[in-house]
Amino acid sequence: MTGQVDARLNEKGIEVPSVAAPAANYVPYTISGNLVYVSGQVPFVDGKITYQGKVGQDFTTEEAAECARVCALNIVAVVKEACGGDLDKVVRCVKLGGFVNCVDGFAEQPKVINGASDLMVDVFGDKGKHARFAVGTNALPLNVAVEVDAIFEIS
Repeated sequence: MTGQVDARLNEKGIEVPSVAAPAANYVPYTISGNLVYVSGQVPFVDGKITYQGKVGQDFTTEEAAECARVCALNIVAVVKEACGGDLDKVVRCVKLGGFVNCVDGFAEQPKVINGASDLMVDVFGDKGKHARFAVGTNALPLNVAVEVDAIFEIS
């Protein structure tokens, strides 16, 4: 039987990717009590890094928001793995942290990270509403435009 979250994913045409292998000495997530801490996710698509460059120079705010959505979809993949494949175990998305590789003076980080926030609500409904931060930085690993991490409560 398909779970409610899987049904919502199918209805919205959202396909959850495979979890990317860690690029260094860390794990994609840890579970402590009923919280899942998801390592920062970058825009991997089909095993390849995408969206390399700076927002405000190489990417518009709208393009960067799509990048944040890709990162968030990778977060969903990690959470699905942490839940043994059952996304209905998600009680709520507690918090997202968004990092935007941007030029000096760029001030639309919240609009960029809305791409990730909107995906969480698309996938989990009201359980996807969360606290968050959105900050700009001068560099991110692999020169990606956006990185997003997360904390989820699971049953």
